[in-house]
Amino acid sequence: MFYPKVREKYIDPFTDFGFKKLFGEECNKDLLLDFLNELLYEEQGRIVSISYLKSEKLSALEGARKAVFDLHCENEKGEKFIVELQKSKQQFFKDRTLYYSTFPITEQAPPNDWNFELKAVYTIAILNFVFDEDKNDPDKYRYDVKLTDIETHKVFYDKLTFIYLEMPKFNKEVDELETRFEKWLYVIKNLARLDNLPDKLREYVFEKMFAAAEVAKLTYSEYINYVDSLNKYRDWNNCLDTAKEEATTKGLAEGLAKGLAKGMKKGMKEGMKKGLAKGIKEGMKEGMKEGMEKGMEKGMEKGMEKGMEKGMEKGMEKGMEKGLAEGLEKGIAEGLAEGRAEGEQERLKLLQEIETLRKILGK
Repeated sequence: MFYPKVREKYIDPFTDFGFKKLFGEECNKDLLLDFLNELLYEEQGRIVSISYLKSEKLSALEGARKAVFDLHCENEKGEKFIVELQKSKQQFFKDRTLYYSTFPITEQAPPNDWNFELKAVYTIAILNFVFDEDKNDPDKYRYDVKLTDIETHKVFYDKLTFIYLEMPKFNKEVDELETRFEKWLYVIKNLARLDNLPDKLREYVFEKMFAAAEVAKLTYSEYINYVDSLNKYRDWNNCLDTAKEEATTKGLAEGLAKGLAKGMKKGMKEGMKKGLAKGIKEGMKEGMKEGMEKGMEKGMEKGMEKGMEKGMEKGMEKGMEKGLAEGLEKGIAEGLAEGRAEGEQERLKLLQEIETLRKILGK
């Protein structure tokens, strides 16, 4: 089988081979001890020594699933440590860590009488992913979990501890490192992409780690195992990237289709609503305009008709009234004239009669 040459100078700690080579070999036990001390010193003080335990654990129940730890060890006080490196997101990873913690708990029960006193159990998970529920907290990469009272937030039981390190959130550059613990996180995350040991990390423990991580110093058998492990790691990441890309593409297409459908439905609804409102408004405007025009036209026609009728009626009344006055005045004048003429005739007639009578009498 042909194995391509590895381009990186140092092995990748996120491969199964790399993690166990750097932290799981007896000759590198001091590397794991230093890392655990930096991780847990504030809680329990310095760990003096550790010893490796079997990584594969069988359940006491027949047919039950076994547990295979990346690393399993205990300190001088008998406290147990499970150290897990998780390369990719797993749906029930928290359940898995809880399940794993039950093995070093149940193993503490002796076959004879026992008062149930337990030694502390620590489960440490170095994650190359971020839990979905933690995505909105980009600056918090370490989570320390214990049994705690919900109301008081006081630790109820301090012998069961879960520590989760979300490595993608740790983004400090070498010049920004302030503590030894931060230096450890930087090395674990960036070792495979470095060409040399940075000056800020020139301490014995990191010098030893970089020396142990040199690909060129691996035996042939180790090199073959590392390449296999590296290929599996990269294939897995490629599968995840492809799945994410396909899921993103599919999700985008489905989301776009749903969005368009929803948008069109909403748009049509809004359009009809707005169109109806606008149509009513425009219709009322046009109707009022046309109504006014028609009303004015009809009103003028009807008004003229009524005006003429009313005018004629009023004119006749006025005419009759005026004509009666004028006729009366004229009639009186004519009557007076006629009366004068007749009176004058009667007077003349009377004068003639008087004259005739005078003549008669005179005789």
